[in-house]
Amino acid sequence: MNAEWNIGRLFIPAALAVLVAACANGDTGDDNGEAASISIHGCEPLNPLIPSNTAEVCGGNPMDQMFTGLVAYNPRTAEPENAVASAISSDDNVTWRIALHEGWKFHDGTDVTADSFVSAWNWAAYGPNGQANSYFFAPIKGYTDVEGEDANGDDEITADEAPTTEMSGLRVISDTEFTVELDAPSSVFPVMLGYIAFAPLPASFFDDPEAFGRAPVGNGPFTFVSSEPDVSIKLTAFDDYPGPELEVKDVEYKMYRDANAAYADLISNNLDIMWKLPTSALTDDLYLDDLGDRVVDQADGSIVFITAPQYVAAYDNPDLTRAISMAIDRESVIDVAFNGARTPATGWVSPVVNGYQGGICGPYCSYDPEAAKALFDTTGFEGPITLTYNADGDHKTWAEATCNSISNVLVIECLAVPMADTATFLTTVQDQEATGLLKGVWLMDYPSIENFLVPLYATGASSNDGGYSSPDFDAAVAEAATLQGEEAIEKYQEAEAILAEDFPVIPLWYGRTVAGYSEN
Repeated sequence: MNAEWNIGRLFIPAALAVLVAACANGDTGDDNGEAASISIHGCEPLNPLIPSNTAEVCGGNPMDQMFTGLVAYNPRTAEPENAVASAISSDDNVTWRIALHEGWKFHDGTDVTADSFVSAWNWAAYGPNGQANSYFFAPIKGYTDVEGEDANGDDEITADEAPTTEMSGLRVISDTEFTVELDAPSSVFPVMLGYIAFAPLPASFFDDPEAFGRAPVGNGPFTFVSSEPDVSIKLTAFDDYPGPELEVKDVEYKMYRDANAAYADLISNNLDIMWKLPTSALTDDLYLDDLGDRVVDQADGSIVFITAPQYVAAYDNPDLTRAISMAIDRESVIDVAFNGARTPATGWVSPVVNGYQGGICGPYCSYDPEAAKALFDTTGFEGPITLTYNADGDHKTWAEATCNSISNVLVIECLAVPMADTATFLTTVQDQEATGLLKGVWLMDYPSIENFLVPLYATGASSNDGGYSSPDFDAAVAEAATLQGEEAIEKYQEAEAILAEDFPVIPLWYGRTVAGYSEN
């Protein structure tokens, strides 16, 4: 998931899930034993609250509490565990048989059935519906026909351009069983199924998707209560939830445009959970003075990078992006912006997943001013360089420090350019209106090397914001999906090596979740 923007996809960071789990185990509440109410740092969702159209953290965090999928990710290990599914099995990794637990209900009281998943997936994949997460259904047989083709080149798929509304690879067997046939073997398919795009939908959704997006009806531990743009999203516990018992009653996602304002509320106990502390709090370990032991600090499956728009001719040049990369003193930027609480990236895949290759970036992710300037001078790039970011996402300090490093080494103007908020930034990115470098953040949707590669760099992928396209890369990841175990990992690693050759994105650092919670 593109954390904050396009983060393409997201489940709540493990630190937040652990805190909520602690509440569920009875560690919070008032003196009368009544269930607790908690507030969580939030931001305004880009799109209406529909699972297949939620591709960023602002909508993803509350949506993950309103919906439960076939599998859920363990908050401590990130491993997938069956949730609504009682069994997911296959003899060939092509045809998957999925059985459901009985007793799951939507918040409107209707049953969660096999058709709840199949109908939701078909609707999400149908091209005319224009869903941000439709790409996740591409492995399923018949997806291409349902997706349709933009025959007239107007960037919109209409009903006459999509031959059918149902993927041939989906078949309902009974209320508690369905099968999924893929175009090719994929061992990672069951791991994907915990991502929000694969959530079930009640029958009422299809009557009025627009109204549903304003007041979603899920099957998760919390039900939707209300939302006020740029103010809050309020949820309350679902009494008939068949999963772990919750002692948290009410949850409010409080919207902030400024992370420092959220942090001020955290330390004054007006905000209960902040899942990523601002850079200002990390400076000189200020957060330890402010919060004491009310901190969770652990590695997360995220990476921060800079995207070069391949649709801008000047940036479709790997020598330029390599030169810029070598001009960035990552360790100094991390020290300035995060008090050392990040790890310099040496590739495009996070160390938390199997298949990580340290140093795959070669010399180009190392700070080398002389080599950077010499290579840059061969490109003919006249500048200035711009690095655009969303101002509501606490990126100002590192973006400016990164630009200062680039300017000093390449002797060219580099400007860190803020956009008002995440929604404005995302719209600019998705409409390919950017003319310079773009801030990128990715938090894995599911724990797999594939998730750090395919959604971000496959041709036409939903989070491929720079418009990168490589037949060799596409072929490598397509073959990897058909393989098992180490063979699959090795092929995905070959795909990452192609990124090292083409350099469409500049890796910066791997993330750590430093979260804080109030005295409440």
